[in-house]
Amino acid sequence: MEEPVALSLARRAPRLDDRPLAKRIGLVILATDHTTEVDFQRLVASDEIGVYVARIPYANPVTPENLRAMQPSLTAAAALIMPGETLDVVMYSCTSASVVIGDEEVTAAIKAAKPEAAVVTPTAASVKGLRALGARRISILTPYTIETSRPMADYFAELGFGIDRFTCLGLTDDREMARIAPAEIVAFAKEAMAPESDALFISCTAVRAAGVIAEIEAAIGKPVVSSNYATAWACLRLCGQSARLELGQLMALPLEGEWP
Repeated sequence: MEEPVALSLARRAPRLDDRPLAKRIGLVILATDHTTEVDFQRLVASDEIGVYVARIPYANPVTPENLRAMQPSLTAAAALIMPGETLDVVMYSCTSASVVIGDEEVTAAIKAAKPEAAVVTPTAASVKGLRALGARRISILTPYTIETSRPMADYFAELGFGIDRFTCLGLTDDREMARIAPAEIVAFAKEAMAPESDALFISCTAVRAAGVIAEIEAAIGKPVVSSNYATAWACLRLCGQSARLELGQLMALPLEGEWP
């Protein structure tokens, strides 16, 4: 039998950086989400920004009741992202649930675990983005049913936006929403945009709209905001970073005023 390999302990401890990366963004996403991580790795993550994910329980179909049922899980999910360490931003990646639960309630639940972090919701980020673009009248495209879309129409109307056209695709499973082909997103966006609107909003973090924003803008001649596109923009700006990609009109604009 050979003699065991001799092991030795280094004479000094290694020097440690304060953080592996300068900025940290936490994502709280649905267990069924196919899209958000991919979009954030492409649009946000870099040598300076780390993106870290926790998933929360979610059961289809997409209804106001099932969306609201996620609220009790938000604090625990945020706490699982680097326990005991600070984050710069936490983003809750569900647009329709942010409407049903409420931006302020989502923020409070996440700050119970990560009080130092700025909290981003797709709805608050989209509102900031639309206002940064100077949009007052908008068209909206959602993959949801009319029942699930109604609270969203009320949300934007109550914030002062005129809604010229609101189109629903009638899907009830967020996994199917993630499977809508990008070419179909472009085609439906063209149909959803009212000529008199200042901008188009495409809802749902499951929908792969962020990758075709520039194509849609070229087709309709107006700015476009989608859920993941808006949250990526907001998270980048809150971390003091500009966009990594030249992608659509919003990415060229600053995030003005206090957040949210």
